[in-house]
Amino acid sequence: MTLALRLAAKGRGTAGPNPMVGAVVVKRDKIVGQGFHLRPGTPHAEILALRRAGKRAQGATLYVTLEPCCHLEKRTPPCVPEILRSGVRRVVVAMQDPNPSVKGKGAAALRRAGLSITVGAARSEAEELNMAYCHWMKTGRPYVTLKTGMTLDGKLATATGESRWITGERSRREVHQLRGDVDAVLIGLGTVLADDPSLTARTGPRLEQLASKQPLRIVVDSRLRTPVKAQILAQQDKAKTIIATTAAAPVARRSVLQRKGIEILTVPALQGRVSLPALLMQLGRRGIMSLLVEGGSEVNAAMLKARLVDHIRFYVAPLLLGGQNAKGVIGGTSPARLAGAIEVRHMVTRSIGNDVVVEGDL
Repeated sequence: MTLALRLAAKGRGTAGPNPMVGAVVVKRDKIVGQGFHLRPGTPHAEILALRRAGKRAQGATLYVTLEPCCHLEKRTPPCVPEILRSGVRRVVVAMQDPNPSVKGKGAAALRRAGLSITVGAARSEAEELNMAYCHWMKTGRPYVTLKTGMTLDGKLATATGESRWITGERSRREVHQLRGDVDAVLIGLGTVLADDPSLTARTGPRLEQLASKQPLRIVVDSRLRTPVKAQILAQQDKAKTIIATTAAAPVARRSVLQRKGIEILTVPALQGRVSLPALLMQLGRRGIMSLLVEGGSEVNAAMLKARLVDHIRFYVAPLLLGGQNAKGVIGGTSPARLAGAIEVRHMVTRSIGNDVVVEGDL
C-alpha cells in the first residue's frame, strides 16, 4: 500500500477534480502491475494496474488507495466490473470514497461477487493525501490554505507597503511549487494595486519560466477596479484569471475586461462586498477542490472571520519591523477578549533556508 500511495501522489496538481489514486497488483509476493490516475478522462489507477498485469491478475491481490468506483456519472467506465473481469481474488482498499455515488457501494459490489475485501489499510495516510478531495465532497467548497510571508513580529509589509522580499529564495521557490499543486489561488484588489503580482507558478534558476501546470487565478474585486494592464490579467493563454465581483460593478468595466478574455464571476454581495462563502461555493461547483489564499491583511481577516480557512502556512523571516503602522498579517478589528482568538491545531514548524515555516489546521 505504501507503493500505491506513492504512485497516487504522482497525480498531485493534475488529477483534480478527481481524487489522487494509486494501485498495485501483487501475485505470489511479486508486483505484476501498477498505475496511478493522472488527469480527468484518463484511465483510473486500477484499470492501468490491471492492464499491465494482464493474465497475471488471475488470483492476485489488488492494492488500491481509494474504494473502486461503480457509478456511470463520469467520463470513464466504472472500475468494479473491470476488477471482476480481471480474475483478482482479493482487494485491499486504503479508504472509503466519500463520494455519495461510490461510498461503500464499490466495496459492497466486490464483496457480493465473492471477492475478499479489506478496507482501512493505511487509511490515515490515504485521507491526508486526498484531504482536499474529501473536504470538497463533504462541504461542496474548496479546501483553503492561507499562505503568507511575514516578519518575526507578524508584519507582511512596511508602512509604505514594501514587501519584496521579506522571505528568502527557498521559501519563494516552495510557494511556486505550492501554486502548481493547487487548483486556484486568490487575492484581493488591494494586493493587485499594491504589488501587481502575476500569481503564476514558475520554475527555473531565477523563477522566470512558467510551470507546466498553472492554477486558476482569482481576484476578489467588488467594483471591478482591477487595472486592465495588471500582470494578473496577462498570459491568459497559459494561466486563466477570474474576477469575482458583485452586481453593483459597472457594466462598462465588465465589457472592457471581458474583451480582454477575462471571465467575470458575479457573486452575491455581503455588506457591499463579494460574499466569500458564496464565492467558495461557486468555486466548488466548478470543481475547484483546493484554494491557496495569498491576499493581504484584509482578505486574510475576511477569510478567517468567515471561518473559511482550513489550514495556514506562514513563512516567517528573521526580521523585525515594529511600528503600529506596518501592515500586520491579519487586518480588521481584533476581538476584545482572548476567548475570541482562533485556535491553531496540529501545529508544526520546520526550517527552510533562514526562514521558518509554521503550519496548522483551523
